[in-house]
Amino acid sequence: MKSNIFEYQFTVTKSAIDDMNHVNNVVYLQWVQNVAKKHWESKANDVIRNTYVWVVLNHFIEYHNPAFEDDIITLQTWIDHHKGVKSERHTKIINSKSNKTLVSAKTTWCLLHKETLRPIRITEEISALFQAEK
Repeated sequence: MKSNIFEYQFTVTKSAIDDMNHVNNVVYLQWVQNVAKKHWESKANDVIRNTYVWVVLNHFIEYHNPAFEDDIITLQTWIDHHKGVKSERHTKIINSKSNKTLVSAKTTWCLLHKETLRPIRITEEISALFQAEK
């Protein structure tokens, strides 16, 4: 189940910069989570968002190149596949000017029922939200 790529673009602010004058590694991880949330919110209606919530089970992240203040960044994310209660999401963080990949990440998410906070199987309704258009 490969989904369409969702993109979000922004400019790196001073608050993202560490003592080495580039984006801090923890900030990249926050961006991975932020773009996943934006993707979810762009697809799921209020009823779905009020019924379900996602939690991270693990992140695998690779740092390829640094980013700096005022760089324009493109975040790309997509769902690679899902099974049962788990979904595998990929994210690329790209320098928009050079087109260099800065970070690549793979995150395993678990779907929970928002009221009980118990894992719940990913429904066809949710799966259909993220399927690639043919």
